[in-house]
Amino acid sequence: MEDVQKKLLTKSKRARMEQRGKFISFLCIALIVLVVLSIFYFVASKGLATFFTNKIKLSDFLFGTNWNPSETGTDGKPMVGALPMIAGSFIVTFMSAIIATPFAIGAAVFMTEISPKKGSKILQPVIELLVGIPSVVYGFIGLSVIVPFIRSIFGGTGFGILAGTFVLFVMILPTVTTMTVDALKSVPRHYREASLALGATRWQTIYKVVLRAAVPGILTAVVFGMARAFGEALAIQMVIGNAAVMPASLTTPASTLTSILTMGIGNTIMGTVENNVLWSLALILLLMSLLFNIIIRIIGRKGALK
Repeated sequence: MEDVQKKLLTKSKRARMEQRGKFISFLCIALIVLVVLSIFYFVASKGLATFFTNKIKLSDFLFGTNWNPSETGTDGKPMVGALPMIAGSFIVTFMSAIIATPFAIGAAVFMTEISPKKGSKILQPVIELLVGIPSVVYGFIGLSVIVPFIRSIFGGTGFGILAGTFVLFVMILPTVTTMTVDALKSVPRHYREASLALGATRWQTIYKVVLRAAVPGILTAVVFGMARAFGEALAIQMVIGNAAVMPASLTTPASTLTSILTMGIGNTIMGTVENNVLWSLALILLLMSLLFNIIIRIIGRKGALK
């Protein structure tokens, strides 16, 4: 009886392996959480120094239009108005998403509903190729092709929000298209069969049933693409002009948060006002990335409830 009881109470080899696997998984998850929290703490501590150490008002930073941290304004405070970069980032992001969304939906519908075999055979390699191209190549193509084209059509230098929009449109198109394809494929087949059985045409089924059922997934794809566009640095820096002024038009030089960051972070001394305000821009980028992820989770949750 004692031997039987001992065998029953002793963990088997599989149970020990499972417990060991759970412990290793927990350590990996804890390490990931620790790294994320460490990054957030580091960026936040540097970014908030602008307001607590250098005593710059948050309103002046967010809504000011003069950006020259090495100079002081009439009030004796550094000119660190970040509104031009914030506006430039949002305008380029939204415009690229607006242009990319119809193309992505059209390509996804063709690949899933119109011609699944030929569509996937032709478009899938193209999408994979666009994903694999480095951002510096996109920037160089924009600098060599898009900027001269805009210059010849609209005049001026060719650098600006319009050039940045076209570059980001091509960059986020594969991401939005791939996720939209997955969203359309996840629509149950019996939705289509029921619609066709009720007398709907093929296009009515696609528009009225399939696309509407896939709206949460499509919105997730668009927001994910916007998050990619908002954080892009090198490609947009090469074509937007990097002028820290409020965008006057789509064809005049402007700037984004990432372009100013990549240009200035290597030319400042740690702890100075010039360095702290750049970390504040990085904090805005981090918070926007967090906001995009929250929006994606909310959209996904609502889609799951439906």
